[in-house]
Amino acid sequence: MKIIAANQNAIEQAATILKEGGLIGMPTETVYGLAANALDGKAVARIFEAKGRPSFNPLITHFARACDIEPYAEMDERAKALAQKFWPGPLTMILKRKTNCPISDLVTAGLPTLAVRVPDHKAAQDLIRAAGVPLAAPSANPSGTLSPTSAAHVARTLGDKVDLVLAAGSSRIGLESTVIDLSTEQSIILRPGGITPEELEETLGHKLHIAEQSDDIKSPGQLLKHYAPKTPLRLNAVDLNPDEALLAFGSTKFMGIKGGGAATDLPEDMIRNLSETGDLHEAASNLFTMLHDMDAHNHRAIAVMSIPDIGVGIAINDRLKRAAN
Repeated sequence: MKIIAANQNAIEQAATILKEGGLIGMPTETVYGLAANALDGKAVARIFEAKGRPSFNPLITHFARACDIEPYAEMDERAKALAQKFWPGPLTMILKRKTNCPISDLVTAGLPTLAVRVPDHKAAQDLIRAAGVPLAAPSANPSGTLSPTSAAHVARTLGDKVDLVLAAGSSRIGLESTVIDLSTEQSIILRPGGITPEELEETLGHKLHIAEQSDDIKSPGQLLKHYAPKTPLRLNAVDLNPDEALLAFGSTKFMGIKGGGAATDLPEDMIRNLSETGDLHEAASNLFTMLHDMDAHNHRAIAVMSIPDIGVGIAINDRLKRAAN
């Protein structure tokens, strides 16, 4: 598996691979995706095989522009309003799939709906245009594990299961997209993300409900066990057990270690701080990167300080709860 900087030559090479049924590690503003031609069932099947992903878990299809979705899914007034406000960007919409939609049934897990997004990343948009087809692209990692925010993460976890990885630095947002279900009359947030419920509510003009965990999987990221490192996580920690590493948020001045000692005395490899200033957007962008880093040190466990459950903090807590299950 090759990693190549996402310049024009590399994008043309990647587009050729996609047209031939291959898999590409694609940078986006959220996390790195594992992209295949969404119209090619055999190529999409390779995604599920590479990730070890259950076939009932649908994929997000990526487009270069909102208008390109027209042949595939129904965009009502809600969808058009959200697209105008948030696309390109980290928002996925679940829409009614059109009759005779050519996108592979594997992408939709046989559902009458389609998850669609327009990424806010130049290399991703250039790749979609060069390939000339919509791209199915879940996160480029084994199913249930930490999402990748760099090309190196993709290489380390998927190896030669990917034909080529386009490298474009670290993902700017670092969390998967917000997912909103618009396939029924009631708009429901299926997965919190970088776009907050309050921002969506302001555009739609009504209050939104965040879906509870259920067996009705309509969107990526709804599985109870998901985004998990190998190292066990302990959430909402107010102190540390001996030999625990610390994923901090804000000040650690008053955090102690049971039996004696302070968190501020931990060795460098045992502490990371999502945001020393308590900035939730900074914390979101650092979450998976820091968990990848800490997971590589084989700590006994990782204690995670409490994250405010507001704004993008809702999305951070969603990922942490699924990772800790």
